[in-house]
Amino acid sequence: MQDQENQELPNQPGGEAQEAPAAAPAAASNSLEEQLSATEAKLAETHDAFMRAKAEAENIRRRAQEDVSKAHKFAIESFAEALLPVKDSLEMALKVETPTVESIKEGVEMTLKQLASALERNRVVEIMPAPGDKLDPNKHQAVAVVPAEQEANTVVNVLQKGYMIADRLLRPAIVTAAQPK
Repeated sequence: MQDQENQELPNQPGGEAQEAPAAAPAAASNSLEEQLSATEAKLAETHDAFMRAKAEAENIRRRAQEDVSKAHKFAIESFAEALLPVKDSLEMALKVETPTVESIKEGVEMTLKQLASALERNRVVEIMPAPGDKLDPNKHQAVAVVPAEQEANTVVNVLQKGYMIADRLLRPAIVTAAQPK
């Protein structure tokens, strides 16, 4: 069969005989070289795009780390700013030469209002259950169970207020609870 492929083709209208194998391999090799060249170009383009995307992802990761680091470092900045007037008021109270009981009481009340305002602006909320409220172990810590004329497992007395910041418990309210009858 190869012998037949290597034979000359019969004369064509142009009068010259052509060899089939010589034209086909040349065209095939040109076509393969073009495909290889196009594939290499596409590979280089894809590699470049990949490296750019990888660098961009690394930059985003680094920026996010920096943002988290700054957030941790400066998280209490607004809280500290809100507390500075409280400190100023306390320092001014200590500078009064002849304080009276009334002026001290008035100053302490004003300073307490400043502190409450600072806490409120920074989403610190008091937990102050009323007597008879259901004991909530997520917000209350019962340190004693006492006999009472109210339903069991309810708050009888608040010994110390609790506090939450946003939805996180900072300190539970310390309470006494009613014992079961």
